[in-house]
Amino acid sequence: MEIKELQYNKPFPCVLTIAGSDCSGGAGIQADIKTFDALGAYGASVITTIVAENTQGVQGLHVIPPEMVREQCESVLTDIRIDAVKIGMLPNIATVGAVADVLGRHKPPFVVLDPVLVATSGDSLALENTVDAMLSELVPLADIITPNLSELAELTGNPLAQTEEEMLEQGKQLMNKGAKAVLLKGGHWENSNDARDWLIQQGVEQPQCFISPRVPTQNTHGTGCTLASAIAAYYPHKRDLRSAVSSAKSYVQGAIEAGANWKVGKGNGPLAHFWRIERD
Repeated sequence: MEIKELQYNKPFPCVLTIAGSDCSGGAGIQADIKTFDALGAYGASVITTIVAENTQGVQGLHVIPPEMVREQCESVLTDIRIDAVKIGMLPNIATVGAVADVLGRHKPPFVVLDPVLVATSGDSLALENTVDAMLSELVPLADIITPNLSELAELTGNPLAQTEEEMLEQGKQLMNKGAKAVLLKGGHWENSNDARDWLIQQGVEQPQCFISPRVPTQNTHGTGCTLASAIAAYYPHKRDLRSAVSSAKSYVQGAIEAGANWKVGKGNGPLAHFWRIERD
């Protein structure tokens, strides 16, 4: 069989994920790399934590020493053209500081901060309270932050938002703490037929709403990781945050729908990351 060389009109985007490793393959580094591959980006990775995790929960954590996290970042950023960075699980204050220091010096052109604090199962993924460190060291470096409702409450010091109005108010509070843009994810409210996410940006007066139909499935493991990674993969092509978020939302919606009836594990299963690829 003849193998034809792929031709690219433009250099494909190179995206770095700095996150934890999920051995079950549904979230973290594994979900990020799958997303990059599915969207035509070259993925590099820096592992911050090795997580013993499956569809039912987290069984154990092994933290990579912060200096090793720093060395991984330096190895990638001093060699490969990185067009976007996605930051996920950072287990402690020292790791937050190491990542912030490296990114502050190398200044990648686009940074997505997904403040991973709690897994889909409800298990905590931070061994220390990293909120203050994130706010002071990483939020100023991020072009967009993608918290879920629990993470938004922790970042703003509020109770969990019970209404969309409360969620938007907390988003504004996070903007007042220095965020350039925040994607407020409302998919956790199960009493609605739609999942409504809101994008707030500095310099844009009105928040922008993204609406997608809610899919009746428990296979949502890694949804937040996948969405943040999709934004990072799309932005180098789009060069417009709203367009990148819209495309990322459409990709995640398709991945949830395609994997809705999967039977992978006994709990919250993963998304179908390669749903757009035709298979024999």
